[in-house]
Amino acid sequence: MNESFWEDLQKITKNCFVQEKMSGHTTFRAGGAAEYYVRPRRAQVAGILSLCREYTIPWLVIGNGSNLLVGDKGIKGLVIELGKEAAGIRAEGSIIKAEAGAMLSSVARVAADHGLTGMEFASGIPGTIGGAVVMNAGAYGGEMKRIVKKATVLTPEGEEKELDLEELQFGYRHSCIPENGYIVLDTELKLEPGDAEQIQEQMAKLRSQRCKKQPLEYPSAGSTFKRPEGYFAGKLIQDAGLKGFRVGDAQISEKHSGFVINRGNATAAEIAELIRQVQDKVERNSGVKLETEVRFLGEF
Repeated sequence: MNESFWEDLQKITKNCFVQEKMSGHTTFRAGGAAEYYVRPRRAQVAGILSLCREYTIPWLVIGNGSNLLVGDKGIKGLVIELGKEAAGIRAEGSIIKAEAGAMLSSVARVAADHGLTGMEFASGIPGTIGGAVVMNAGAYGGEMKRIVKKATVLTPEGEEKELDLEELQFGYRHSCIPENGYIVLDTELKLEPGDAEQIQEQMAKLRSQRCKKQPLEYPSAGSTFKRPEGYFAGKLIQDAGLKGFRVGDAQISEKHSGFVINRGNATAAEIAELIRQVQDKVERNSGVKLETEVRFLGEF
């Protein structure tokens, strides 16, 4: 532990921890500890990055941890959680402004309360708006690129800059943010006026569909694999005879084969091995190499 770094970090925020178990901060409920962990407000992020540069401390950013698998040996350096401390939301006409830590469900509720449509698809995604922008999250035919007007990011050098829709370079589950080492600080969404009652009905309908089709009763990271062009990942997995396949307490869901679930005490190593075996067996069966939506972080 770098005592000087730790002391200076505490001068910026008291909302920081050492050897913080990541199993409590990811929806897989697995993984080792982060060497340092911090939950800053938006205004504190630049100072924290400056401190990391000064002490040569590696860092990474997470939101709700809903698309992550952290290795059992943990993460060296600092994990920055943009969550409840950086979750402001406000509506201005047809524009929703949201800080990176705001949950998608909360942003969707604010939009619905103001009679704004376009956010319904994301109302059940268990992630933050920042994470959704990073990966161009989508569901039920909607994607973030259809509603994002611009995003404010922090560069690795500590400079704030605004990126418009074109500059964000959205693709399928992709944006320019990871490859440039940017941190999303806040986002502006451009929505359309709609009927508040119909918006609420659509959100309720999508929630019902999720409950029926997805294994929400178990820890998971949502859809584990990207959708291969021309195929459905879940069907490829099922066709390979892998529905219900297990490695320890990690399992391919019997409810939806596109989900890897933690039945209770799965280690990150078991989840990673299950994913690897599924990729190998699907490729042998169909010739299709499945790519993960899940990010692998830390040491396995």
